[in-house]
Amino acid sequence: MGININKVTVAGLVVALGIIYGDIGTSPLYVFKAIVGGNPISDLLVIGGISCIIWTLTLQTTVKYVILTLRADNKGEGGIFSLYALVRRHAKWTVIFGMIGGAALLADGIITPPITVTSAIEGLRTLEVFKDLGQMTIVKIVLAIITGLFIMQQFGTVSIGRMFGPIMVLWFSMLGVLGISHIADDLSILKAFSPHYAIELLTIYPSGFLILGAVFLCTTGAEALYSDLGHCGKGNIRVSWIFVKTCLILNYLGQGAWLLTQKGQILPKDQNPFFTIMPEWFVIFGVLIATMASIIASQALISGSFTLIAEAMRLNLWPKMKVNYPTEMRGQLYIPGINTMLFVGCVSIVLLFQESGNMEAAYGLSITICMLMTSCLFAFYLYTKRVWIGWILLYMAVYFTIEFSFFFANMVKFTHGGYVTVIVAGGLFLVMIVWFKSRKIKNRYVEFVRLEDYLPIIQELSNDTSIPKYATHLVYMSSADNPKEIEHKIIYSILNKKPKRADIYWFVHVDVVDEPYLSEYSVQTIIPNEVIRVEFRLGFKVEQRINLMFRMVVEDMVRNKEVNITSRYESLSKNNVVGDFQFIVMEKFLSHDNDLPLYERMIMKMYFFLKKISLSEEKGFGLDSSYVTIEKYPLVVAPVTNLQLRRIIH
Repeated sequence: MGININKVTVAGLVVALGIIYGDIGTSPLYVFKAIVGGNPISDLLVIGGISCIIWTLTLQTTVKYVILTLRADNKGEGGIFSLYALVRRHAKWTVIFGMIGGAALLADGIITPPITVTSAIEGLRTLEVFKDLGQMTIVKIVLAIITGLFIMQQFGTVSIGRMFGPIMVLWFSMLGVLGISHIADDLSILKAFSPHYAIELLTIYPSGFLILGAVFLCTTGAEALYSDLGHCGKGNIRVSWIFVKTCLILNYLGQGAWLLTQKGQILPKDQNPFFTIMPEWFVIFGVLIATMASIIASQALISGSFTLIAEAMRLNLWPKMKVNYPTEMRGQLYIPGINTMLFVGCVSIVLLFQESGNMEAAYGLSITICMLMTSCLFAFYLYTKRVWIGWILLYMAVYFTIEFSFFFANMVKFTHGGYVTVIVAGGLFLVMIVWFKSRKIKNRYVEFVRLEDYLPIIQELSNDTSIPKYATHLVYMSSADNPKEIEHKIIYSILNKKPKRADIYWFVHVDVVDEPYLSEYSVQTIIPNEVIRVEFRLGFKVEQRINLMFRMVVEDMVRNKEVNITSRYESLSKNNVVGDFQFIVMEKFLSHDNDLPLYERMIMKMYFFLKKISLSEEKGFGLDSSYVTIEKYPLVVAPVTNLQLRRIIH
């Protein structure tokens, strides 16, 4: 990319516009249509609605995300899991906020592409020619665009990504110009800058509070803005937001001023103020630009979902999945399984709701949940930074009030479609909680022993020529954090199963740290040329390619004359042939000899089901399967204790 993301540059600002603001930038397509709904147009509804939008964008997006939350950057990275990684060592229980927030954000990724693309294509009806365009035709066009978008993912988005910035500059400029050209329709619209009208709408207007659910749609992309911190840098986000917010507010004011000229009328269902304020000759270009902007918005959410899942896998909150890196660009990845899941989700939403007006009901509920979780984590982050408790309480009072108001206003949508995103988010959360809890249950069983107690017998085994040699180099993946310890099952595998004689025993441990891109290792030579422990410290955004990394470590040690890797077989040793490396991966299965409580038994059953359909242990570590032996061993979490057995003597 060649851009120093911490510096504010023109190139950086254009990239920021292309990556970050798709979701929040396309909201003028449907927000006003949702606010007005089937209500007769009145001063209070329009001016109060815009006042709500202006103050939501100011308090929620500008103050909460752009000014405050962006401060919580984890070595330049943002997003709910980066925030969780910053606070998790202070309190383990914060994981629940990370999991709920992550699941809600993913669920949001399933509904944003359908609603933005459908809203854009429905704009065609503004044209006289397409006035009678059938909904099924629109659905087909939308499905074609969404299918194309998901097929594109596997090739990476660098080539088309270069166009994103300029297209979004064009989009926001269009929003601003269209808005300015209509503000003069009714200058009383400028009263919307006073929060007085927002409060009046929420308190006086019949069921005005419920309009908050529609208003909330104007800030749904704020969470994505924080997630993309690593791609664009704080400075570029803050400066570009000034331009974006100005264009958005101008457009809302323009739509509002035009609506005030229609006082007393009820807007026809298929009329969208966003397209109606365009000059007739411009509508076709407007629809085209809106469609491109909605594709960019969808792309940003899909890429964000891939990053989110990759982080969750490293933080052990999600089953391991196949990850591809279609381009050399840092942070650009593609997860086929998630791509398929999002595609099926998006297509189902389009077919289920068909019209953008129906999708508004499902939209917003899950993202309010995500924003609440970010508020909880950020408040705790401020506490860990020893910020004065008064400021933390003020932050919580303001944002819990705002976000719970949005949440309750959105809850009304539950039966109209909100249940869809809640079910999706619930399913994703279930996967995370099962993966997380099962690890806790398994860890109760893992038994560690002191390595030094077994070193003499391992040495003897290594020199015992009466046992056939298993491998020259035997490599075990160990989960022991303490370098002096080793899992009992590894010792059992070496000595008891079928004794595994090797010249050098390697124990490899991977420690996932809270820094995003850390990549370092340490070596501990326990017995020179016989027992060696390698520890990798990898950031939660680093791909675990242990095969490659381990080879680099061994080559480095050979260069430093720390280890001799030539084969010990006489004929091969004479000719300097490198010995073979064999990896052993231990795979667990749930033993029948278990006495687990029902809840834990269900968790473990679901865990093993997820394990069956997810990536195998060796592929998750990036090991070459031709050098890997899988050893299965029973997981006896809670041994059966009440078994009665009596011997009878004949």
